Amino acid sequence: MPDLDQSPPSSPPPSSLPPAPERRRRASWLPSLVWLIPIVAAVVGLSLLIRTLTERGPEITVSFRTAEGLTPGKTAVRYKDVDIGLVKSVRLAPDRSHVIAKIDLTQDAASFSAKDTRFWVVRPRFATSGISGLETLLSGAYIGVDAGKSDERVRNFTGLEAPPAVTTDASGKQFLLRAADLGSLDIGSPVYYRRVQVGRVVAYQLEPNGRDLSLRVFVNKPYDGLVTPDTRFWHASGVDIKLDAGGFKLNTQSLVTVLLGGVAFQAPDDSKASAAANENTQFLLASDQTEAMKEPEELAPSLAVLNFDQSVRGLSPGAPVDFRGVVVGQVRSIGIEYLSEKKAFRLPVVVELYPSRMGFRQRDLEDANRARGIVQTLIKRGMRAQLRTGNLLTGQLYVALDFFPKAPPAKVNPEGPIPELATTPAAFDELQAKLGEIVSKIDKVPFEQIGQDLRTSMATLNTMMSSADKLVSQLNGDVAPQVTAALQDARKTLNAANGTLASDAPLQQDTRRMMQELTRTAVSLRTLTDYLERHPEALVRGKTEKQ
Repeated sequence: MPDLDQSPPSSPPPSSLPPAPERRRRASWLPSLVWLIPIVAAVVGLSLLIRTLTERGPEITVSFRTAEGLTPGKTAVRYKDVDIGLVKSVRLAPDRSHVIAKIDLTQDAASFSAKDTRFWVVRPRFATSGISGLETLLSGAYIGVDAGKSDERVRNFTGLEAPPAVTTDASGKQFLLRAADLGSLDIGSPVYYRRVQVGRVVAYQLEPNGRDLSLRVFVNKPYDGLVTPDTRFWHASGVDIKLDAGGFKLNTQSLVTVLLGGVAFQAPDDSKASAAANENTQFLLASDQTEAMKEPEELAPSLAVLNFDQSVRGLSPGAPVDFRGVVVGQVRSIGIEYLSEKKAFRLPVVVELYPSRMGFRQRDLEDANRARGIVQTLIKRGMRAQLRTGNLLTGQLYVALDFFPKAPPAKVNPEGPIPELATTPAAFDELQAKLGEIVSKIDKVPFEQIGQDLRTSMATLNTMMSSADKLVSQLNGDVAPQVTAALQDARKTLNAANGTLASDAPLQQDTRRMMQELTRTAVSLRTLTDYLERHPEALVRGKTEKQ
């Protein structure tokens, strides 16, 4: 086999062979098409990454009670129906009391990390204020946002369990109401002015003392200018029914307030205040319109105690104290007290009296001795407190102050912690007591002894009647024939008298002639007496011829 390496190479002619080494050198510098696709993908990914990083906003966390309606990667964060973020993840808190949602906000939503920003989950809700979130039945739940105005930025938020009643961008004013009872009010309950809805209840809380409530109401602009320092607020819940001398009256704000409750406000007709009240001004929330529109008392109310020995069933706190048709106070409380020295109970009723309604002045009450003397004088004149029926249908009672001139003297304790006023039993109770006395007297009547005596008398009477029957029978047998004979003789005598007294009987004719003679005799005597009256001398001389 020949050695090819040692033989001289044959070289082709220069004109027929290309310069091969130079072409290979040029091809090694050109990129391969295989690497072009990854490079383009890397450039696109890098551009998307840069765009994402440049458009990405702050990352925040919001804690909710539950994760209902939250889906990582799907649940959006919206403000005025514009997406400003997306829920990235949802995890359970270490103490398992709540869930934490991590949210990525967009770059243009960086201002929503303000400290006072509020978040809540928008889902279908059925509350007393209405139905909301029905649009999420098809689109799914999302997180709603109420933008804050604080300059401080934070990363962690606590979400609301219900949508806020008033958002930050709403125009109007908030006012604080003090109340003793929440009634049927709730967050979102309407606020009315002359039956026009102008706001709503936004919050309420119980005061630390446990006796009072504070409510916040929001009045929309421009109606917030109607709230003045003299404005009165009251519960507009339910139906206000009155039955008085004017007839039957029904008062309510709207059908919504009947079912859900509400608040109404209005200034008195004689109010002179025109400037609008400042925001967060405090007002008292009255139980009804009548209570709210009462004129303020000139003098502070005074307390008095009324000790009753009768039942106070039907009397309740808040019942009026009436003086001849004018309400001068109300009942504050009703108690019970045991009197060990009398071995009996009495019912003390504490009432609140308004001196200005009774015509008292400030000077009458400045001196305690003078005020006590006025009360003692009124009690001596017969002023008493009495329980009376205010409504026959419900049996409700009220306290009536009046003068009873015939009332017995009363002993009261004016030196006690609360001044005492004299009382008198109610008219019905007096009647009941008198009826009780009558019944007790009737109980003392010996009806059994009277019955026995009556039975004995009846037996005696029966014996007497039997004897009378025997006597009548005897009279019928013995006396009756003799009586019949006597009656026959009497009839004969009457017939004879009738014959004698008949008009044609001789006795009657003789009697008639005798009467005629007597008449003529009487005429002659009258003529003689007349003549003697004219000529008395005739008794001596006689009758002359001339005469």
